Amino acid sequence: MQDVVALATMVALIALLVWLGVRALQAHYRVVRWGGVGLVAVLAIAVSGFGALTAVGIVKQHTRSAPVPDLKVEATPQQIARGRAIADGFCAGCHSNSGVLSGGGDVGRDLPLPIGSFVPGNLTPAGALRFWSDGEIFRAIRNGVDAQGRWLAIMSFTNAGRLSDDDIKAVIAYIRSLPATGEATRDPPDRFSVLGLAMLGAGMLPDAKPVFTGVIIAPPKAPTARYGRYLLSYQDCRECHGKDLTGGEPGQLPPLGPDLTIVKGWSQAQFIATMRTGVDPNGHRLEDQMPWRPIGRMDDDELAAIYQYLAGLPHT
Repeated sequence: MQDVVALATMVALIALLVWLGVRALQAHYRVVRWGGVGLVAVLAIAVSGFGALTAVGIVKQHTRSAPVPDLKVEATPQQIARGRAIADGFCAGCHSNSGVLSGGGDVGRDLPLPIGSFVPGNLTPAGALRFWSDGEIFRAIRNGVDAQGRWLAIMSFTNAGRLSDDDIKAVIAYIRSLPATGEATRDPPDRFSVLGLAMLGAGMLPDAKPVFTGVIIAPPKAPTARYGRYLLSYQDCRECHGKDLTGGEPGQLPPLGPDLTIVKGWSQAQFIATMRTGVDPNGHRLEDQMPWRPIGRMDDDELAAIYQYLAGLPHT
């Protein structure tokens, strides 16, 4: 519906400009006549171009698709415990604004441009997921497509799809174990503004992660750089801190993160304390946009693994 409104608005504006151009041609004074026609022509070209980009954005918004895997998660206590750990240390950063996975605030408010409204869904049985199959939840996490086949933009921008197959199944098991909490999320949860659609059409927004239908296997859990690399593959540190974790680039859509090689100057205990308290060894408080609280809920082995990976990064 919002797409139809956006296009209808563009068409109406172009029609208005055409009418104004016709009226300008009827003006008695030459300066008014040709000046008006010239101004209307410039505006019409600008609006038409913006409208074309918006139309392309609307098409892009509806082109993402991915198959639904055929699976049924047989939950075990160990699986539920692992899923809870992942949810606490990752999913909760967006989906637990008012309660455990009961939905989050509008992510669009934290973006530097008003490209739209994006509300992380209520993942408890109070939300729509109670009607989804396990395969549909798996697809949403892995490829950012919901049960109705709609693109989940923010999910596809994140690295959630890099969770291993077993870890996604553990998250599903944990979600299924939760009591119903909070209110159902609006439908659809993602709503691009006209500006967002135009930027999407112009290729000015981050690329959605490619659809992936293969298998992802995590290394054994241990306080090692190898396991730390896996943890950071699905955490979204690189979205803010740069692809090499050496600092974000000015002008990027997510918040600008600092160079994480600073961790080389910290001890492992200092790094873990920073993630648990939000205050670094120099007494600086981490920004509120940094999801240190959910990350700090990881256990000591996981935080040690992240430290080992960061400490082993090449010098810049």
